[in-house]
Amino acid sequence: MKFSLSWLKSVLDTKADARTIAEKLTSLGLEIEGVEDASAALKTFRVARVLTAEKHPQADKLQVLSVDVGDAAPLQVVCGAPNARAGLVGVLGLPGAVVPANGMTLKVAAVRGVESNGMMCSTRELCLGDDHDGIIELPADAPVGTTYADYLGSDPVFDVAITPNRPDCMGVYGIARDLAAAGLGVLKPIAAAPVAGSFACPVDVRTDDAAGCPAFYGRVIRGVQNGPSPKWLQDFLKSAGQRPISALVDVTNFVMLGYGRPAHAYDLAKLSGAVVARKAQDGEKVIALNGKEYALEPWMTVIADDAGVHDIAGIMGGEHSGCGDDTTDVLLEVAYFTPAQIARTGQALALASDARGRFERGVDPAFLDTGMDILTSLILEICGGEPSEVIRAGEAPLARKTVAYNTALAGNLGGIDVADSEQKRILAALGFDVADDWMVTVPTWRPDVDGAPDIVEEVIRVHGLEAVPSTPLPRADGVAKPTATAAQMLERRVRRAAAARGLHEAVTWSFLPEAEAAHFADGEAIWTLANPISEDLKAMRPSLLPGLLSAAQRNLHRGASSVRVFEIGRRYLRGANGASDEKLSLGVVLAGDRSARGWAVGKAQAFDAFDAKAEALALLAEAGAPVDNLQVMGEAGPQFHPGQSATLRLGPKQVLARFGMLHPATAKAFDLDGPVAVVELFLDRIPAKKGAGAFARPHFAPPALQAVTRDFAFLVDANVPAGDLLRSVKGADKQAIVAARVFDDFRGAGVPEGQKSLAIEVTLQPVDKSFDEAALKAIADKVVAAAAKQGGTLRG
Repeated sequence: MKFSLSWLKSVLDTKADARTIAEKLTSLGLEIEGVEDASAALKTFRVARVLTAEKHPQADKLQVLSVDVGDAAPLQVVCGAPNARAGLVGVLGLPGAVVPANGMTLKVAAVRGVESNGMMCSTRELCLGDDHDGIIELPADAPVGTTYADYLGSDPVFDVAITPNRPDCMGVYGIARDLAAAGLGVLKPIAAAPVAGSFACPVDVRTDDAAGCPAFYGRVIRGVQNGPSPKWLQDFLKSAGQRPISALVDVTNFVMLGYGRPAHAYDLAKLSGAVVARKAQDGEKVIALNGKEYALEPWMTVIADDAGVHDIAGIMGGEHSGCGDDTTDVLLEVAYFTPAQIARTGQALALASDARGRFERGVDPAFLDTGMDILTSLILEICGGEPSEVIRAGEAPLARKTVAYNTALAGNLGGIDVADSEQKRILAALGFDVADDWMVTVPTWRPDVDGAPDIVEEVIRVHGLEAVPSTPLPRADGVAKPTATAAQMLERRVRRAAAARGLHEAVTWSFLPEAEAAHFADGEAIWTLANPISEDLKAMRPSLLPGLLSAAQRNLHRGASSVRVFEIGRRYLRGANGASDEKLSLGVVLAGDRSARGWAVGKAQAFDAFDAKAEALALLAEAGAPVDNLQVMGEAGPQFHPGQSATLRLGPKQVLARFGMLHPATAKAFDLDGPVAVVELFLDRIPAKKGAGAFARPHFAPPALQAVTRDFAFLVDANVPAGDLLRSVKGADKQAIVAARVFDDFRGAGVPEGQKSLAIEVTLQPVDKSFDEAALKAIADKVVAAAAKQGGTLRG
C-alpha cells in the first residue's frame, strides 16, 4: 500500500520526518518496502521564464526560445510545444539532466540546424502526470532559477507491506492510528458530520442475500457536476499509484485508500428499478470495469437492478453503470460484504482488485454511516448537488468481542514487563476499551484479535520489540547432546566443502516448467501439481540441474564471464507405492571461463569434463564416500555429452554421481552457449558410516620414516580406463602403497597401434623400518602382477 507523507500528516499531527516514520512502521510490524521521493529526480531541473519565442527557420512546428534561468545569460532552447510563448514560466532541463520518463540524458545538440541548450518539459516527461499536450505552465510569480525540486517541495511516498491480518491498516487512517499509539504524533478525529437528506431516496435499496451482504446502505445526490478532482485529491491518489479519473470516482477511491472503506458511485440515469444485493442467477454475465466479461455462478453475490447485474459485489463495478463527465445524479453505495464470500468469488473468477483485498480481510462493519458521511461531504464540496436521505437495508455484524486479560501475560508471553498504566494507554490508543477488571473490548476494525495472546502482541509491538531482552533458554540436563541427524550433518559438511572450493550456493525453485522437468526425467513420469502457483512452475524437479542451468543462463546473459554454482536440495521421484519420494542431491554447474585471458595463459580457458570430475571426487570424499573404490563408467544420461561424461559407481549398479560436459542439445534447450560442465551427486546413495564419529576428522600423525616413490610405465589396450589400472596398482600392496597417480598418457612412436602407455607414480610408505632393495623389488613385482590383471605389461 502506498501513500504520501502529506496524506499521512492530513490525519496525523506529527513533526517526524520520513525516515523516522519508516523506522517506526517497521518496528510496529508494518514493514516498509520502500520510501520514494519524486523530487529527488528533479534537482537538475530549473524554474525558467521564456523571454522570446521565434519561429524555427527550418521547421514550421518548432520554435526557438530565449530562456531565463535566473543566474546566467539567457539560453537558447528549441521547443515544439504548442503552448510555448514569451512570458511563460515553465521547467527547463539543463544539459546533464536525466529525464525521469525515459532515462535520456540531456545535452547540447543541434535541432534542425539550430543549437538547443536543454529541454522545456511536460508533466509526463517528469513523471508528474499524463499531460503531454504542452510544457508545464507555472504561476507567473514562480521564482526563476530555483530548482524544480525545491519549488515543488519534498513529499516522500511510503510503500508498506500490509499483512493479511491487519485490515485496519489498509487505509492511511489506520496506519496513522498505529503511529499515534507508538507516540509519533496525535491522531486527528475524522471530520465528517452526518449530512441530513433533503428528500426521500428515490431508489429502493435492499439486500436479498443476508449471508453475502448483511448490510447495504444507499443515498442519491442529484444535481452534481462531475469533472476533474481538486489538486490535493489528485496528488494523494497519484502517491498511491492511482490514476485520477473524475471527481466522483476519485472521491470513492480516496475513501477506500484513506479509510479502508470501499464504496461505489452509480450513474442514476443508467439504473432502472430497485438496486438489490442478491445471488447471481444461473447464466448471468457482467462486463466489469476492466473491460472483461465474467460468467457468474449462482452462489456469488452481485448488485443488480431490474435490467440485470451491475456489480460483482465487493470486487469490481460494472462497465455500463459507472459515472462519466455527463453524470448529474448519482447513487452512492456503502455496503458490508462477508469476507469469506468475497474471497471465494474472487478466487473463482481469478479477479483481484483493491476492494476485494479489503473486503476479504474484513472491513470495519461500524464504519458504514461514517463512510457515507465522508463520501457525501466530499461530493457536495467538490461537485455540488443535493443529497437524499440514507436507506439502510440489513444490519451489519456489530457485535464486539470481549477478552479477559491479565497484564502479567506481557512478561510471561511477550518477554518484557510493561506497567499496567502503559498497557492501558497503548490499548486505548489502538481503540480497545479497557474496563477496571481488565475485560478488554476489541474494536470493530480489528477482526484479527481473538484472545489474550493477541492483546499481548498489540502491547509488545507498540511498546517496542527492540525493548524485549535477548534471554537464552535454560539448558535442561540431558538435552545438550547434538540433535542433528546423519543426513543433516552430511548436508552441512558437503555445503561447506563446496563453498570452500569456490562454488557459489544457489537456491532455486523446487518447481519447474514441464518441458525442463521432462528433459531430466530420464523417461520416468514426473510429478505435476494440481494447483501450481503458475503454469511455468507446474512440475516437481526430478533433478537439481535444470534450476542451476537456468540460473547460469541468466547470469551469463547479464555479462558474467564465469559461473560456478551449486545447490543442495531434494529431487522428487515416484516411490515404489506411487507416493512422492524425496532424495537428497547436490548439483554443480560450471559455465563460462575457468580462467580469464592473460599474458601468462593466453586465451581464456573454458571448463572441461576433468574439472567436473575433480569437483565430483572432491565432494564425494568430503561426504565420506569410498572414492578409492569407485569405478568410472559411462552412461551418464542423454543430457550429457556421450564422449565427455561418465558416472562414478560403487559397484556396477550403485551410481553415486554423474559428471561431464552438457550435451549440445541440452545446452540449446536451456539457451546456453559454449561448453558447460555439470555434476550431480546422489547423496542419498552414499553408504552411511557407523559410529558417533562418522564425520570426525582423523588425528594427523606424520610418519617417522621417509616415503619412497617409484614410477611404472605399462602398455595397455587403448580402451582400458586409466582408473581401472590405477585401482589395481593401488591394491597390489595395501599396507605399503599409500598413493598412486597417473602422470602420463602416451600414444605414438614406440607404442603399438591400439595401445597406450600409462605412467604411474606409486608412493610407498615404510612403517617400522626403511625398505631395502629386496622389499622394494617384492612390491614392484606385486604392482606388475596387479597391472597384468588389466592386460598391462611393463614397458621396456
